Amino acid sequence: MLGALGLSQGEEAIYTALLARPTASAQELARQAGAEEAETDRTLRDLAARGLVAVATEAGIGTPDSAECVSGCRSVRYRLTPPSVALAPFLVEQRNALHRAEAALSMLTEQYRSTAAHPAGSVVEVVVGVEQVAHRFHQLQRGAQQELLVFLVGDPIAVPREDTGMSESSALDRGVEFRVVAARSYLDGPDMAKEVRAGITAGLELRLVDSLPLKMVVSDRERAMVPLDMADCGGEPSAIVVHRSGLLTALVHLFEKEWAQARPLYTTSTGVHAEPSADQHPTAGELEVLALLLAGISDRRAASQLGVSIRTVERRTRRLMDLAGADSRLQLGWHAARAGWL
Repeated sequence: MLGALGLSQGEEAIYTALLARPTASAQELARQAGAEEAETDRTLRDLAARGLVAVATEAGIGTPDSAECVSGCRSVRYRLTPPSVALAPFLVEQRNALHRAEAALSMLTEQYRSTAAHPAGSVVEVVVGVEQVAHRFHQLQRGAQQELLVFLVGDPIAVPREDTGMSESSALDRGVEFRVVAARSYLDGPDMAKEVRAGITAGLELRLVDSLPLKMVVSDRERAMVPLDMADCGGEPSAIVVHRSGLLTALVHLFEKEWAQARPLYTTSTGVHAEPSADQHPTAGELEVLALLLAGISDRRAASQLGVSIRTVERRTRRLMDLAGADSRLQLGWHAARAGWL
């Protein structure tokens, strides 16, 4: 926990052991932390030199270099310096180091973009191999600061679903806007309903379409990754990474077009369901069938009352269920009430 502030594992063990005590000796802390007393004493002296702990003796407050400390007197006891005072400078230094690293990254990125030696190669790069494709995929997801746009199609090849889930969680925890359009076939995989429910609950925006032309991930509209046909690379997984260019703009436009036409997914106690498309509503004939079904009337009786064949009733019912994204007539009734069809 404190490694990010510059404390080693041994130093953190001694520091947290002292946290629960007003004061303690090196012998007491060594016993509590399961460490050697001599090593604990050296650790405490180092922490005191950095201002994280202070030395308290029976006579009062001292320093690690006092005569009592040097003589190794067992009456020497240590206490914590208030963490808000002692650790704040370390936190500020880490933040400053991160800001310097971000500035250096921005400078290197701009320098890379402005290099005219290989203008074509700077737009598209080809990545070949399972490890390389997975590495670049995680780079794109973990490097996103504002937005991730994703097309999901078919089974994963280079990046397992569990690894993808970890990257998604990391992005959502950072507050990244995460929008996904999934092909219907993608949700047929095992345990996908559970994973989709967890993602939506965590803040993932997910929509469904019947089919998509390709897999894709776009990071901050700065770069995108698109898998290539494995037949083109000797059967080995491969992908292209597209940097800021007209091609990247086209990919973003494609995503936004599919997103606008896709049906939002929502979770219920019975599973994950899709909203009907905005331009698809039941016809008058379908609503007549729906009203009779909700009244508990059988298909045969509904066909008789409406003066149509039973096959027509079944066809209208099937389309209603498709519009609602329902797998049962019970779900269809719930969606009809929710959507205000009747």
